[in-house]
Amino acid sequence: MENTIENNVTSMPRIGDKAPDFKAKTTKGDIQMADFAKDKWIVMFSHPADFTPVCTTEMSGFATRKKEFDALNTELLGLSIDSIHAHLGWVSNVKEKTGVYFDFPIIADIDMKVSKLYGMLQPNESETAAVRAVFFIDPKKKIRLIMYYPLNVGRNMDEILRALKALQTSDEHGVAMPLDWKKGDKVIVPPPKNLDEMEARMKDDSCEKVDFYLAKKSL
Repeated sequence: MENTIENNVTSMPRIGDKAPDFKAKTTKGDIQMADFAKDKWIVMFSHPADFTPVCTTEMSGFATRKKEFDALNTELLGLSIDSIHAHLGWVSNVKEKTGVYFDFPIIADIDMKVSKLYGMLQPNESETAAVRAVFFIDPKKKIRLIMYYPLNVGRNMDEILRALKALQTSDEHGVAMPLDWKKGDKVIVPPPKNLDEMEARMKDDSCEKVDFYLAKKSL
């Protein structure tokens, strides 16, 4: 039993892992993860089921803010354990009823292959529906951040966008982000690695220092 549990845990992708490759049918045609959205970030997110209330609000949230993701060089990729026909019907229904169009690919994972590959099926929550997972994947197809939500709690779109901006800003400038960081706030300068760097840091007036190990600056 212990080995089974350990194998199930280690098979789930983790931060820093290469995004597992797969082929799948989507509402925008067939894709292969290894070739999907080259040179772009990917935010891949699962929802439990089509034609359900919380999922409809979440997918609508991604759709209405898609231009913000576009501006961040990011492709959206949805998933649920439903058929392509159910997806198409749901997309059409939501557009008819609310005017919101899910203009991004949604994976039809009816065989649960992708859900299992990415650890989206969590038996203590549900064995037949993917939990609300969000995977942030960089242009090199490395997983950079993972969020999990239960079936009964919707995600926060502001936090998803904030986290994406933080990852991209950190990569671009080689800095870290403090608590509640948002674009425009000061960032954390990496701490010194040796005594010489520590002495130089204490004499550096270009950043705001709490002490040698905690210093902030504006970008």
